[in-house]
Amino acid sequence: MNADVEGHYKGEGNLADKIAAGLEESGKSLDDLKTTDLATIDEFHIRGRKATLELGAQLNLGINSRLLDLGSGLGGPARTLAETYGCDVDGIDLTAEFCNAANVMSSWLGLTGKVYCQQGDATDLPFPDDHFDAAMTIHVAMNIPSKDKLYSEARRTLKPVGRFAAYDVIQGDGGDVHFPVPWAREPAISHLATDDEMQSLLTQAGFRILHIQDSSEESLEWFEDRMKQLTDSGQPPVSFNAFLGHDYPVMVRNQVRNLAEGRIRTIAYVCEG
Repeated sequence: MNADVEGHYKGEGNLADKIAAGLEESGKSLDDLKTTDLATIDEFHIRGRKATLELGAQLNLGINSRLLDLGSGLGGPARTLAETYGCDVDGIDLTAEFCNAANVMSSWLGLTGKVYCQQGDATDLPFPDDHFDAAMTIHVAMNIPSKDKLYSEARRTLKPVGRFAAYDVIQGDGGDVHFPVPWAREPAISHLATDDEMQSLLTQAGFRILHIQDSSEESLEWFEDRMKQLTDSGQPPVSFNAFLGHDYPVMVRNQVRNLAEGRIRTIAYVCEG
């Protein structure tokens, strides 16, 4: 299963080199980058950087905080929050190519000492108990069948009363998901939970749920805007198709349909350990 998930996200060739080439094509210099210059590629969750900042505002982060990012991808949310709050971030992701590219991209932005991503399994973390001040996971649980292990590991490595935020795609009441979607080309690697299941999983892991935000309507508007951009301007030089491939526009259309038909929802859960 892990190999199938990694294969879904892993593109061909060196991902950092592809991103660098796309940046050069768009007129950006690697010597003068801002985190916002990378947002079209490294914040590849629904509603992007805006959603990251909303989540970060719930985590009680500060300059002395250590944050765990479970399923850190290309490190976009980690860099955004490290830059915003001055915190240190440890990221872990199943896809080694993502981790390699994430660390290269952090070096472009001068954040090597603040953000570090390593390959690993979010259900079996290489960190000690009570290690992090806060933890988050963004659009990760959809690929993980053993969510109980994911959340129990997050709780184990979090300090007492530390904040944990999970922002994910949730199974809606409208029926089965239309594939392909950005997290899965076929149902075999898609493991959506319902809202009730998520609340139960988090509570059983030892968390106290403080706040639940359903952003499904905003997510639908966000995807409709992306479809319009694809139609009007085509794919930007630096975008998700660097690793999701030529069928990314089909995935976007299916996401709009899934959201509009209530087959999926986007919900953020903010918890305390």
